[in-house]
Amino acid sequence: MNSSPLITAQALHARLGAPDLRVVDASWFLPAEGRSGRTEFEAERLPGAVFFDIDAISDPATDLPHMLPTPEVFASAAGALGLSRESEVVVYDSFGVRSAARAWWTLRAMGYPRVRVLDGGLRAWRAAGLPLETGSYRVPPAVGVSPEARPEWVRSQSEVTSALETGSAQVVDARSAPRFRGEAPEPRPGLRSGHMPGALNLPFDGLLTAEGQMKSPAEIAAAFTASGVDPARPVIATCGSGVTASVLALGLEILGSQAAVYDGSWAEWGGASGGDVVTGNA
Repeated sequence: MNSSPLITAQALHARLGAPDLRVVDASWFLPAEGRSGRTEFEAERLPGAVFFDIDAISDPATDLPHMLPTPEVFASAAGALGLSRESEVVVYDSFGVRSAARAWWTLRAMGYPRVRVLDGGLRAWRAAGLPLETGSYRVPPAVGVSPEARPEWVRSQSEVTSALETGSAQVVDARSAPRFRGEAPEPRPGLRSGHMPGALNLPFDGLLTAEGQMKSPAEIAAAFTASGVDPARPVIATCGSGVTASVLALGLEILGSQAAVYDGSWAEWGGASGGDVVTGNA
């Protein structure tokens, strides 16, 4: 694994065309944002990129959004995109760093050893004046991928409940402060407002610059500390549906730590059969 999970636009541009490189667009938007990652990818993308559909490459057996599929289902989808385990996979999105972190985490949870995130995503690529590909695109030849999973990257509702009760891990919520406190409605209908008892709050954009890049390691460490999180202790990251929680996991990876992600996140916990919910700063 590389020493950093990030790569700059200039460094990636210099690597384009390398036989072991695969570039992946994982842009994703909430329904209320009114945008389609696939549609925007088809219009304009980094040269040679393929599209990683977070919603489609998921578990069809649940109504929770974009839950991790089985290792077998994921291996088939990744193989169809030409993503061999021997490749270096660089993931980006059009936000800066948001859903790219989810795809990075998914690939790591499925046993891919060489995965990096384009720091600043498509915005940084454009700002650097680097070329983009438009019009038709070609999916590389399919490859065989063996199923593999790394369970240490993933946590279930019962494991989160246990961590909150025993203090075995810090549960850190990446949603906005108003959503965490229960002052703002959830974007998905039918969910309760508030947070898990004992959870800490670090909105994911607290780790990003105004340009959508990850902050410096010192600034990331300071953001965790200011939120009451000890990066040296186990962390379970959570959010609305497991996307922005992955930004927190990426931040901890930059600091040399590893976080697990609660895959169901608030889409599961905030539902009628979820866990206890509190509001305010409790």
